Amino acid sequence: MLILRLLAVLVVIAVAGGVIAYLLTGDKKYVRFSWRVFRYALIVALLVFALMVLERVAVISL
Repeated sequence: MLILRLLAVLVVIAVAGGVIAYLLTGDKKYVRFSWRVFRYALIVALLVFALMVLERVAVISL
């Protein structure tokens, strides 16, 4: 769980850094980078939550 929290902090830093870089330079590649990092992080988070739900269901059914 600690690793997931650290990854979440790193994602927030990466997305914020990309947005700040875009605001400073006006280059759209930083926005694309931030969006890509956010999208993949969201997919990973949903997969982790789905596995947690499946684990809870498996424990209850036993």
